[in-house]
Amino acid sequence: MVFGDDHCRVRKDQGAKNFTVIKHMAMNLLRQAKQNKSLRVMRKKAGWNNQFLKQILTK
Repeated sequence: MVFGDDHCRVRKDQGAKNFTVIKHMAMNLLRQAKQNKSLRVMRKKAGWNNQFLKQILTK
């Protein structure tokens, strides 16, 4: 998985479920970006490049 779910430490109450929903939303936004790069590369690029992140969030 792109986000390293095995290393996630959110386990209390509904936190894990809420975090999963947020991760799914992020993955869907990355998939909609329609670039010829892997999801992992696009996730890293969005973390490094605010302009690319803005482009993904505003589509």
